[in-house]
Amino acid sequence: MLFRPIARIMLRAGVNWRELAEVCKSTYVEVATEDFGIRGRPTNISRVAILTGMTRREVRRLRSQLQHEAPESASRMNYASRVLTGWHQDPEFLEENGKPALLPVSGSSSSFESLCGKYSGDVAASTLLKELKHVGAIEENANGELIAKTRYYMPVLLDPEQMLRSGSVLQDIGYTIAHNLHREESDPSRFEGRATNRNIPEHLLPEFHNYCEAEAQEFLEKIDAWLSENEDPEATAEDSVRLGMGAYWIQGR
Repeated sequence: MLFRPIARIMLRAGVNWRELAEVCKSTYVEVATEDFGIRGRPTNISRVAILTGMTRREVRRLRSQLQHEAPESASRMNYASRVLTGWHQDPEFLEENGKPALLPVSGSSSSFESLCGKYSGDVAASTLLKELKHVGAIEENANGELIAKTRYYMPVLLDPEQMLRSGSVLQDIGYTIAHNLHREESDPSRFEGRATNRNIPEHLLPEFHNYCEAEAQEFLEKIDAWLSENEDPEATAEDSVRLGMGAYWIQGR
């Protein structure tokens, strides 16, 4: 059950089982090394071999490979989402009715450039402008002003950025499930719930779709607002954690 959606994604992306098996082997070694050490230290090669069922030689090869690979980063994706959220929430970039204002590309204030300066970290405004136009999140009108079309960043289907985003969603859900399965009795569980019903007439799909779009969006906006109000830009990596909630559609037979 855990693997079926992953297999579907991989097959549609043209990844065969041998390629996926190599990724799985590397991931097993990485997780065994980082998460199964004793007293906070990385797991040694012998113990990783025992945990994963691989030979010491194979573990050594994969660990060396992992050390020389640049880790995937979702920073551009995250900053793109932050820019769009800021555009929808920050009074500097809103109209009087609370909707995202039309923004000139450049300017020291109330512009896309200043918006990125506030929310995009070290990612250049020109880079985000190109990307957000590409995925249809923003448009440019005849006067050269930018229009916010969506609140969240959603890359083009099967684009590498889309695959990275999808992987991060599955990872978030997976870590919550893993925590709840293996937590100590003294550790609080992490919220993970569903509301489903097997006897809904199929003709109600559009109505349910519209209902979920409105309710889930309102819920996520409230969560996003709370997180924005309580974030500390000065906090160090050691003093802060990544927090959030997700919502996803369920449909099947």
